[in-house]
Amino acid sequence: MTDKTKIVLACIDGSVLSEAVCDYAAWIAKRIDAQLKLLHTIDHHHEKAAKTDLSGNIGLDSREHLLEEITSLEQQQSKQRLQQGKVILQKAKQRVIQDGIAAPIKCLQHGSLLETLLELEDEIRVLVIGARGKIHENHSDQLGAKLEAMIRSLHLPILVVYEEFKAPQRIMIAYDGSTAAEKAVDLVANSPLYKGLTCHLVCVRKKQLADDLLEKAAARLRAAGGIEIISASMQGKAEQELCQYQLNHDIDMTIMGAYSHTRLHDILLGSFTTKMLLKTKKPLLLLR
Repeated sequence: MTDKTKIVLACIDGSVLSEAVCDYAAWIAKRIDAQLKLLHTIDHHHEKAAKTDLSGNIGLDSREHLLEEITSLEQQQSKQRLQQGKVILQKAKQRVIQDGIAAPIKCLQHGSLLETLLELEDEIRVLVIGARGKIHENHSDQLGAKLEAMIRSLHLPILVVYEEFKAPQRIMIAYDGSTAAEKAVDLVANSPLYKGLTCHLVCVRKKQLADDLLEKAAARLRAAGGIEIISASMQGKAEQELCQYQLNHDIDMTIMGAYSHTRLHDILLGSFTTKMLLKTKKPLLLLR
């Protein structure tokens, strides 16, 4: 499957960020001329868990009656979730049609979101998801329960959305010369998504090293054409400097590599990706 046949996938759950997810996914799909699919999953794990607590000193007839009641309740909950899912998808479809998408695809899946995404991974060009789902939507200092596991498991561009849609005009590449950072430069240089935008190429390293890295990367971006390039080198804690730069220069979207270190490194020193996910308030496009 080539990039031209792959889809932009928007993951929605009816939370407050779902509309922004739809808008960003529609913006991407239009600019790269890709099909847009809207995905909502129904995870029955918690429903099934209720069945397991049937122990106790109650008679056989009582246990059988209780099992019948639980089964009936599960069926009602399942139907309710199915109907809610259909409503969520229909609203999302109307939203992206208003955004200019002619024929979005609706997809209602049973099972966990991560398992579903792993099954669909080969057909996804860009995944768009909210930083927080329904459970954490009122906790701006937290991330979605499975967001980190999802980013670690999937090897594709993932746009994490934090607030209502704003058409990006100024993007930032968090550049450090790593393989993932080089991938980000290639992506911006070669994708129609970024043409006509201003790209801030920012490196937080020792100044001489940062300047050398930036010079080469900026030359590659300028050679691609269609993008205004602004380079900046800074020193300090990377996540603090980058997030402050976002605010100072009104950056609309940041592009960076994700979880490029080992798990042991992240446990001992903390993950830069996780720190950025928690600290930033602007859309974050993560590359694996």
